[in-house]
Amino acid sequence: MGAGITGLSAGINLKANIYEATSRPGGICASYYVDLEGKRFYSRKKEETYRFEIGGGHWIWGMGPFILNFINRLSSIKSYQRNVAVYFPEENLFIPYPLQNHLSYLPKNIGRRVVNEIMKPEERNPETLADWLKIKFGKTLCELFFFPFHELYTAGLYTKIAPQDRFKTPVDKNLIIEGTTKETPVAGYNTTFVYPEKGLDDLIRRMEERCKINYNKKAVKIDIKRREVLFKDGSGIKYKEVISTLPLNKMIEITGIEIDEKPPPYVSVLVISIGAKRGKRCPNYHWLYIPKSKSGFHRVGFYSNVDNSFLPLSSRGDNSRISIYVEKSYRGGSKVIKEEIKKLTKSIIRELQNWKFIDRIEVIDSTWIEVAYAYSYPSSLWREKAIKKLASFHVYQVGRYGLWKLEGKGIVDSIRDGLNVRSRNEK
Repeated sequence: MGAGITGLSAGINLKANIYEATSRPGGICASYYVDLEGKRFYSRKKEETYRFEIGGGHWIWGMGPFILNFINRLSSIKSYQRNVAVYFPEENLFIPYPLQNHLSYLPKNIGRRVVNEIMKPEERNPETLADWLKIKFGKTLCELFFFPFHELYTAGLYTKIAPQDRFKTPVDKNLIIEGTTKETPVAGYNTTFVYPEKGLDDLIRRMEERCKINYNKKAVKIDIKRREVLFKDGSGIKYKEVISTLPLNKMIEITGIEIDEKPPPYVSVLVISIGAKRGKRCPNYHWLYIPKSKSGFHRVGFYSNVDNSFLPLSSRGDNSRISIYVEKSYRGGSKVIKEEIKKLTKSIIRELQNWKFIDRIEVIDSTWIEVAYAYSYPSSLWREKAIKKLASFHVYQVGRYGLWKLEGKGIVDSIRDGLNVRSRNEK
């Protein structure tokens, strides 16, 4: 169930029928194109179009030779060196990621205070993500960056959820000290990454060709006693077992299974994609982490700084245009109406123009990711209980959202999960 990148991988692996709720494959890991008249396409039908992506930038990193060869056989890829920073708008200050390794960009008295706090962490076990951040990075750096950023990134959940996503905030005390006086080596979880030369849509299309997909089949109920999946169009199918890539909370809902724990929190993300004339102060970074913005967004990504194929053909030579995505988080369960999106989009554009990142707007588009970041409450066993209970009714969860995982390697883990899944009926 689900023709996202995990479902496609599983379909290639098992040669099983895939049932997809929408009319296209890829889920949130898919490119699309918008022409200068604002029309959307899911393949590049003409050259004067901007390329965007459903859920923001999908850069592929952390793979071994097996996944690398799998992707490269389907769609040739290019490699890139990550170029990322934290941006403080009020000071117009860019500090390379990870911030804690580049304290020389801050005033010396602040840098010294941060180092002292990091070298003498609080002696206690963290219960929440906020606790973990303060223990690892100290009060000063948390107040300067980590707390305001995570307030936006987690939609305020960072004080309530268990520590997660820790691999994205490395703690190397030697590099932290070294970074108070000079530049330090590139560090973090995705220092290099790859991307398909012809776009992520090409990789998805090549995977689709190797699968048997039934489109417009949105599951609304699974009768676990009769082993039947019922679809929105009124049809249904009997099953021996279901391999599901749907978010774990959604599967609990449509199966009607009860878990004796509080449901976990999650974050939805609105992605605003913009094609525009390049602003006078538009940076060359691939993406920026934003701890403070008037519009409430936490990240700005620059597709075309990674590769100019995201631009219309006529400007790929001079980079006079820019293809951008902006992410804003909402508590899971929030509903955002069209008028709110229009108002927010105007605010974001005004803010980016004030920063001189963009000039004249050419195209605007938006996508909504219902379950973007999956979290857990401290000491919660909801995830484990939900997966086990579903399996007892022959419903097996795979993939990042199916298994309710936040930490991981994104697309690489999704492909690996799909290729590794095995039918429980196999002898």
